[in-house]
Amino acid sequence: MTNPPQPPPHWPAPPPTPPPYGHPYGPPAFNGFALASLLVGLLCFPPLGVVFAIVALVQIAKKGERGRVLAVCGLVVSLVMTAVVVFAVDRAADTLFDRARALGALEPYEDVEGELTDIDELRAGDCFNVPGGDLLDEDPFVYRIACARVHDAEITSSTTLSGPRFQGAEEIKRSANEDCWRAQDAYAMDTWALPPYAEMFYFAPSRESWGDGDRRVVCVIGTAEQDHTGSLRKDAAMLKPEQVTFLHAMNEADQALGASPEEALEDALAEYRAWARRVDEALGAESRMLDGAKGRPELAGPAGVQKERVEAARREWRKAARASSTEEFSASWERALGELPVAAEKALRGAYGLSTTVPEWLEEAERDGPSVETVRL
Repeated sequence: MTNPPQPPPHWPAPPPTPPPYGHPYGPPAFNGFALASLLVGLLCFPPLGVVFAIVALVQIAKKGERGRVLAVCGLVVSLVMTAVVVFAVDRAADTLFDRARALGALEPYEDVEGELTDIDELRAGDCFNVPGGDLLDEDPFVYRIACARVHDAEITSSTTLSGPRFQGAEEIKRSANEDCWRAQDAYAMDTWALPPYAEMFYFAPSRESWGDGDRRVVCVIGTAEQDHTGSLRKDAAMLKPEQVTFLHAMNEADQALGASPEEALEDALAEYRAWARRVDEALGAESRMLDGAKGRPELAGPAGVQKERVEAARREWRKAARASSTEEFSASWERALGELPVAAEKALRGAYGLSTTVPEWLEEAERDGPSVETVRL
């Protein structure tokens, strides 16, 4: 009887049946941190959701668990919600801080005289103090005080900017500087009557404060360098009509002269020529005003002298406006400044009953002689 053949001692075993889902022990487990990251980040505490999501992704990579997509979603949601929470808390803190300041709940500088006030509540004619007299602080504590008492500054204007978007720091600075000079000239029209320590300052929105709703530009005359009492206000309502007409023309001419381009002459000749035309127009308005003043006996003499000097200066400004080179422009510019001596304007101001105290910066310019660097300070 023949025995059946025996398999070899090392007969290969049949291949195992493939496990379901490609896993030897059934489907892979679902990572619990993945779901937790989404729920915690969305409903509870977003920073903890970020931690759970990271833990989930690490465990999924090591153990081959399911839930990677959910963990990624949880991470994104948690990060977004964390940013939202931080922004909301920051805004709420700023709001509470501002309200506390306005209500006087915060009194960090008890030695400053006056009543703690939100600067947006101040209007033209109001006087105030700031800690240490620091008017360069962009967001100072402001203490309203009667102008009859010693104060650091007084408001010349307070306006609201329009437009939905921030214009940019340089544009805000340029616009505020020009507007605040005009506001000061309207508030204290007789500029020669201002004390030598009076300076122009302004508070304007920054990019950060714009996002918080700040739209105010507040212009002030600062007098913090010395103990100053009394208001410097001397506007159109406080002057004679003929004084207002004279000062308006003179201040417009000063504004034009002080608005020279910021670029170097060599780099912006066209802009300088346009500026020369603007100065000529402003001096033309002054000349026409002087024509009317010459009809009054008490003004005829000094008004006639000033008109002659103004017309001589205009001829040089018109040459500057046509200059084909920087050298030609500079020469005309310097001659034009020399055609307007301070003595003639001083005599005319005296005839109008206005201050004849020559400002220090103008005295320096007169003493040093005409210079292309002479601008209104």
